[in-house]
Amino acid sequence: MPEMDGLTATRILKQEGFAVPVVALTAQALEGDRERSIEAGFDGYSSKPIEIRQFDMILGRHLRSAS
Repeated sequence: MPEMDGLTATRILKQEGFAVPVVALTAQALEGDRERSIEAGFDGYSSKPIEIRQFDMILGRHLRSAS
């Protein structure tokens, strides 16, 4: 994203009261990346390559909690 990264965008959204779950889907898979994402306000985290069953569980958990 040319203006800001996903961590910054999520921090801003959450600070402004955005209540819809935000799940990170990222190529950032180094040690500490998950923790930085959660600290930024992401409700879930999945790294690429996508493991469909794991991603489905993450989405399912957050979609159920949002309804």
